[in-house]
Amino acid sequence: MGVTSMAQPLTWLGFVGGVPYNSSGMKDRLIQPENGTAAEQLRLRRRGERRVRRRAAIKTVAVLPTLLTLGNVLCGFMAVVLASRPADTTLPWGWTPLTFAALFIFLGMVLDGLDGRVARLTRSTSELGEQLDSMADMVTFGVAPAFLAVHLVGIQTPFLALREGLFDRLAIVGAFIYVACAALRLARFNIETKSPDVSDHLSFSGLPSPGAAGTVASLVLLHQHFVHGSDTTWLVAGAKWTMVATMILAAFAMVSRLRYSHVLNRYLPRRAPFPTIVMVVVCSLLLFIHFQGSIAAAFVLYALSAPVAWLWRQMLGGNKKIATETENGAIRVVNTQEADN
Repeated sequence: MGVTSMAQPLTWLGFVGGVPYNSSGMKDRLIQPENGTAAEQLRLRRRGERRVRRRAAIKTVAVLPTLLTLGNVLCGFMAVVLASRPADTTLPWGWTPLTFAALFIFLGMVLDGLDGRVARLTRSTSELGEQLDSMADMVTFGVAPAFLAVHLVGIQTPFLALREGLFDRLAIVGAFIYVACAALRLARFNIETKSPDVSDHLSFSGLPSPGAAGTVASLVLLHQHFVHGSDTTWLVAGAKWTMVATMILAAFAMVSRLRYSHVLNRYLPRRAPFPTIVMVVVCSLLLFIHFQGSIAAAFVLYALSAPVAWLWRQMLGGNKKIATETENGAIRVVNTQEADN
């Protein structure tokens, strides 16, 4: 194989053998820097070699975001599979199928947080990745939590069975509402998000779907730890009604215009101040005191943070005017209610 044919695959990089070449791609017509010296030619050659290695590394690492996103959707599917198993299925550590199903939703949440960060670090964000991420979120944070909640409350076949109760119909309609709102929330997010940059992901309009899924899944964990197998009638009935109400409220919060902070991007940047690091360590250690209770408390408080902040602003005078900057750089004065919308 000749030298020219070996260099041909590298022509798209703009270099042949690490040296810049002209538009014709001929090796014997290398572009020489004007009034260049040997040292400058060597510097250009080394820069070209580094660029070749960097692009090859990025191409290799760019596969990771896709694998993480696919792992997210598979976690959602596994959560549905586990939730459909009988409650008396023998599983490791004596855990119930719903417990493992909820944990797979949390695992999908971790993968969902990693794929975006890896894509931005490797500069491999794309429209395909955004659409794939939304489809994965629909399964893991839309369908799976509603499926878990329906199986937890133990409904039969509403609207089809000869004998059914009002609660069965209410529970399945609540699940319908949750899945529909999750789909609308994800579609609206894709339209309103300007870019994949961190600056455009500091807050959310409406409860993000992972936050809603975490709220439902954490209450499922709490139920399996405290209520599962209990003979107390009022406790079992209260847990069922609480689960359905939480699912419906989380659904409406997803399609609302309340502002929710992006916890990772806003409070856990690459270089966080020392007090923030201490707070993260303390909150992580609290999980060891009571895992189920700490997880449930964290997600419920996050889901309530935006409504409580909105009510607090209304009590202090919700029509206070603030100055905001428009896209073209102009200053516009609006009230706090308009800023929330």
